[in-house]
Amino acid sequence: MSATTEAVNPGKTLGIIGLILAFFANVVGLIVSIVALRKSKKAGFENGPATAGIVVSILSILIVGAAIGAAIAAAATATSQCAEYGAGIHELDSGVTITCD
Repeated sequence: MSATTEAVNPGKTLGIIGLILAFFANVVGLIVSIVALRKSKKAGFENGPATAGIVVSILSILIVGAAIGAAIAAAATATSQCAEYGAGIHELDSGVTITCD
């Protein structure tokens, strides 16, 4: 009786974990996915989940960065408008109401 031995991809499970983390903790997901991909490549395997985790992590980091940048820009605009108009409630020509303390 001969037993067949299948090679095991050492980064497969880690790649799946990295992909899942990419949605919730993008930087951690990126690191885990990179480690998983390197482990798989070193053993001669491809690792689709790890590659997907890297892509999702990078995209989510870019999206979060853009959202933070937009929030900072909006806060800076509001601050400059309040500095210009002074304290009180102001209705702008665009129909936007701002309240400055």
